[in-house]
Amino acid sequence: MRWEMLTVDFTNAFVQAALQEPIWIHVPRGFRVVGQTEPTCLQLKKSLYGLSVAPRLWYEHLYQALLEDGFTPSSDKCLLLKPNMIIFLYVDDCGITSPTMSEIDAFLARMRIKGFELTKDEGFSEYLGIQFERNTTSKSIAMTQPGLINKILKATDLTTCKPNRTPTHQCGLATDPDGLPMEEHWNYASVVGMLLYLSTNTCPDITFAVSQVARFCSNPKKSHSQAIKMIVRYLSGTVNNGITFSPTENFKLDMYVDADFAGLHGREPQDNPISARSRTGIIIFFCGCPLMWKSQLQTETALSTFGAEYVALSSELRTLIPLQRVLQDMVNMLEHHSPTPTVHSEVFEDNSSAYLLANNQRLSNRSLHLNVKYRHFWEQVCNKTIKISQISTTEQHANFLTKGLSPQVFETIHRYNQSW
Repeated sequence: MRWEMLTVDFTNAFVQAALQEPIWIHVPRGFRVVGQTEPTCLQLKKSLYGLSVAPRLWYEHLYQALLEDGFTPSSDKCLLLKPNMIIFLYVDDCGITSPTMSEIDAFLARMRIKGFELTKDEGFSEYLGIQFERNTTSKSIAMTQPGLINKILKATDLTTCKPNRTPTHQCGLATDPDGLPMEEHWNYASVVGMLLYLSTNTCPDITFAVSQVARFCSNPKKSHSQAIKMIVRYLSGTVNNGITFSPTENFKLDMYVDADFAGLHGREPQDNPISARSRTGIIIFFCGCPLMWKSQLQTETALSTFGAEYVALSSELRTLIPLQRVLQDMVNMLEHHSPTPTVHSEVFEDNSSAYLLANNQRLSNRSLHLNVKYRHFWEQVCNKTIKISQISTTEQHANFLTKGLSPQVFETIHRYNQSW
């Protein structure tokens, strides 16, 4: 679908929503009312930034207007659909896509008539700090965040550093309780925040490394700041790179899931429960394009590699299944004429035991507890909307989200995932 896209910003969004209950405020210092000497309080007529109810009131105000215009909410309440138009909301920003720009202009005119104050940006070149570049020749779209990367380089005083080939070492990053304190002057938590926003939007290649350093914001050591510097040096060589979307005709949702069993064992102190935790890594593709990814420690202790892999598989299917519903809503509303009208998913698992347990109903004493807690996806497997497939470790594209890899392996995986 070669649809037109643009972004819209609602001016003073929260103030546009009416209050549902009376709210009174103290008189601001220096405020005077003609004809009155000393007013004690004022009643708000509109919502105000800073009110705890302001975000909800704004969403309900905008949501009701979109319903009246013919939109239908999807499984994700921030994504609304109607024939020939999609709108997605992010507080006071929204993105709109439609076959023609005239349909978008007509929609915005109707919103202005309803009293909404808004400004539109022609095209869809930037949204929430993310730059978009469409290549009509290759029929691809590139997503990058060079502005944020340059801001991180400046914040850490590494604008002239030598780039690394990988963002992290192959050994895990530990708490380091006896390590030297951080020496750098920059704010550790602030830099981690910028790295998190970068890793979740356009840089899956640094997701594992950022997940590691984010654990130590409260008491960073020298080893942790050095780990951040390694990430930043890697980014210095990839400033203008991000993700390139080149959609295929394969209308399918694929998920690669991997786990690293007790990866911090021997690195963390033995009295720290984290030392026995495993790490989950996933990357989800739609039409061959990376849609979302994740790297995080599991919330419980797995007893084996098989247990860690199966927990990862089951837990992340809770992410895949709702996403599958959202895409099915879009297909149904837009009447997408694909060879397969139902959105099917394939999950790729490289652990033989986890693959076998996910595809059959045979129970054993070793797997009974896993079936009771983690077999929620069996209905989808039986009706074939989800297929569990086995792959080799070399084909596991989520491998770089669970552990540090050698430069050769790392570059092979991120070249497939990000197309550069």
